[in-house]
Amino acid sequence: MNSLIPIVLLPFLSAPFVAWIGGRSRRAAAWSAAVATLLCLALLGGLISQLVHTNGLNVAHVISFNWMPSIGLEFAFRIDGLSLLFTGLILIIGLLVVAYARYYLAAQDSAARFFASLMLFMGAMLGIVLSENLIQMVVFWELTSLSSFLLISFWQQRKEARYGARMALAVTGLGGLALLGGVLLLGHVAGSYNLSVILDAGDQVRESPLYLPILLLILLGAFTKSAQFPFHFWLPNAMAAPTPVSAYLHSATMVKAGLFLLARLFPVLSGTNEWLLLVGGAGLITFLLGAYTALFKHDLKGLLAYSTLSHLGLITLLFGFGTPMAAVAAVFHLINHATFKASLFMVAGIVDHETGTRDMRRLGGLARKMPHTAALAIVAASAMAGVPLLNGFLSKEMFFSEAVDVAQDFGSSWALPLLVTLGGVMSVAYSIRFIHDTFFGTPSPDLPTEIHEPHRGMRIPIDILVLVCLAVGLFPALLVGGLLNLAAGAVLNAPPPYFSLALWHGFNAPLMMSSIALVGGLLVYLARRPLTRWHEHSLGRISARAVYDHLMVLMQTAAETVTHRFDQERLQSMVFWTTGVAIVAGLIGFLRYQAPLFGNDSQAAPFDALTAAGMVIMMGVSLWLVRHHRQRLFALLLMSVLGLGVSLLFVRFSAPDLALTQLSVEVITVILMLLALRYLPQQTRSELDPKNRPRIRRDAVIAVLSGVGIALFTYAVMSRDYETIAGYFLANSLTEGGGHNVVNVILVDFRGYDTFGEISVLALAALGVYALLQGMRLPPAVSAPIASGRIAHAQLLQTVSRLLLPMTLMFGIYILLRGHNAPGGGFISGLIIASALMTQYLAQGIDSSERALSVPTHGAIALGLFLALGTGLGSIVLGYPFLTSAFTHVHLPVVGDVEVASAMLFDLGVFFVVMGASVLMLTQMAKLTQVEPTVHASGQVAK
Repeated sequence: MNSLIPIVLLPFLSAPFVAWIGGRSRRAAAWSAAVATLLCLALLGGLISQLVHTNGLNVAHVISFNWMPSIGLEFAFRIDGLSLLFTGLILIIGLLVVAYARYYLAAQDSAARFFASLMLFMGAMLGIVLSENLIQMVVFWELTSLSSFLLISFWQQRKEARYGARMALAVTGLGGLALLGGVLLLGHVAGSYNLSVILDAGDQVRESPLYLPILLLILLGAFTKSAQFPFHFWLPNAMAAPTPVSAYLHSATMVKAGLFLLARLFPVLSGTNEWLLLVGGAGLITFLLGAYTALFKHDLKGLLAYSTLSHLGLITLLFGFGTPMAAVAAVFHLINHATFKASLFMVAGIVDHETGTRDMRRLGGLARKMPHTAALAIVAASAMAGVPLLNGFLSKEMFFSEAVDVAQDFGSSWALPLLVTLGGVMSVAYSIRFIHDTFFGTPSPDLPTEIHEPHRGMRIPIDILVLVCLAVGLFPALLVGGLLNLAAGAVLNAPPPYFSLALWHGFNAPLMMSSIALVGGLLVYLARRPLTRWHEHSLGRISARAVYDHLMVLMQTAAETVTHRFDQERLQSMVFWTTGVAIVAGLIGFLRYQAPLFGNDSQAAPFDALTAAGMVIMMGVSLWLVRHHRQRLFALLLMSVLGLGVSLLFVRFSAPDLALTQLSVEVITVILMLLALRYLPQQTRSELDPKNRPRIRRDAVIAVLSGVGIALFTYAVMSRDYETIAGYFLANSLTEGGGHNVVNVILVDFRGYDTFGEISVLALAALGVYALLQGMRLPPAVSAPIASGRIAHAQLLQTVSRLLLPMTLMFGIYILLRGHNAPGGGFISGLIIASALMTQYLAQGIDSSERALSVPTHGAIALGLFLALGTGLGSIVLGYPFLTSAFTHVHLPVVGDVEVASAMLFDLGVFFVVMGASVLMLTQMAKLTQVEPTVHASGQVAK
């Protein structure tokens, strides 16, 4: 069971390696992605062998670690028939897509970025289907939206790729938020977020008054991900992605995630009229709408995209029926659809690759030049149409049978069978069109004459998939009977009903419906030209994309209106609304408070003359700053004095950790602001214009009210009796966290998860600053070079900085090592060393200092995050909640007893992130000043 975690994590861990090695060799990128996928398949095979040996395939197996037990969140994975089926599809088809993409991508395409993004997407999909905890599943759910955005927008230079990626992210991201809300409500009703509990709480959930909100929110997540009506429009627009991406997303991943969710929660949410109406209704509309639209698409991938919508609607409709046999049919067609749809997309990619077009109006006659590809396309498209002796026929027969049975149960013996037969007719028609218009008939004269079969590396994946279509169609019970039985049992959370996968069931209604579909589809195709003209002059102008664009314009307009109303591009307006809302909210709280506003001040700290003098000085400096803020350099110096005063206040009230942190932050901030001031005017314009006096008076009133209100509120809080939690940390800091420094133990142990989030945000901010400033060129009038050799550096500053650097580094390391038991820690140490390095850079010049010191800032950030995350995962592996600290004492010769704590490793990660992020941001700011104006031979400055 322990191999479940490597199966999920291996694609994520391989993605950076694939990106790195792909920058050196395109072939190595594909091979490394393929090897990672093969390793996952090997682990899955070993797990299956282990379960077969122990007769454990018929029950679910769960492996879990504590994450945040207080809110019911566990790091847990689950393997049963359904997750086994989806894991196999994701990995096997993923491996075939990797092999196909190796030969599909053009020389100018970035193989490193493609295969790395594909690995991220594969890992996210595996996380969805193998998650036991629903909140954990939602995290992976959102990761699929983000990673699919990278894949759909792979050809970033194309407008339609960027548009399709944004649309997919917007729609599926919205659904992900709804899904999170539904999962939280579902876990609240069931009493757990783990599937092992939720799947047995179906009656409890359906009887709950929250059932309908839960159902609506979860279906929003499922329908947006699987492109069900009315959210179907994003999927065809995602066709701007490379064909291997389309093949993967449409067959085994992305759009199947919503179907997986319907299948996973089937025993909990199905069996009600609401489920039948919403799920069955959306599935039926999508099935018919997709089939109809596919018939009139001229682009090969467009036809396949809408056919995917149709088949997704078919499977959703089967789940909507809510019967056990319908669930079996849904799972069976899900398997079959993955095989023939992946192969058809790959065929479309080959046609585009060899001819340079996907427009069926220009194609034709390719069977003479590409007979092997044509044969593969005929078999795969026939399976999609439901031709006998192929896998699609069997599952579509089951679909027709269930439609007849459900219609009889509801007293309507003809409406539903008629509609699904009509969908079958259109499915046959667009399948015939895909085959005939591409591989037969007369080709356009402007097609290339040297068309030939592609590299066999592109054909082998299709050969395998088409062979599966044939084999399952001929020997269904032998090849997929056992797997279908396991998956259906997991969907139903009960033994599945008896079903037969025989090739012949006699003359019955489903066979008659299949025959009508085949004959009717042929007739519709023969009448395609007048039907196409009618469609283009009537329904062809209706576009869901136009509705989406209109909604986006409305949202953009509304956002701009609100922003302009409250922002007005002036700092005063933002401060006015922020402080105004804070004042009103505070007044409401004060007025509704029944108890006396102020308590006794017996707990207040003694207020001596020295503290009073310091506060008076700080207030005086603040007022002076307001008066002289127009002189920006002078104002910055006054702000640094205020920061120093705050540090002294922390010292006065026995908070040395906070004092050290404040002082370090103040130094970094001053350096940053000094660099920023080089690009700004030295003075701001005067605001003492008579026209501004009403606004100045208004701002003064707001400032006074805010200051007095905050002072009163602070005093009201501090003067009341309250039960402090400080006693808990004081009592448990040493025994539970192994450290005497309570503040540091809180940061790296008790509140370690918060700290991990903070350093992650800091790392992202630093990388964002780096990306924004990299390569930026400032106007010559603004920039001023500081590179070594460009301007003279103060000799005294150079000498002092060289002497201070080693001492400051040693002091920073000392602060880091002592942080667990005395004031200090990784955050303070990182700021101290970053300040020392920046002082060196500014004194010696950026270029010469970087050559001498060569601080790998990106590597430091990555190492810090890795150490912090590794410390947390290590505790999970040992069976403790995330980032739980462990410590022991080691006796060393001469030194004596030395405490070793895992929190110190986490603190080291904090140090690397803070140091790397600070230096990265500051050096990028400093490098901007290296730009010099270009001087022509005439002596004039270039502009």
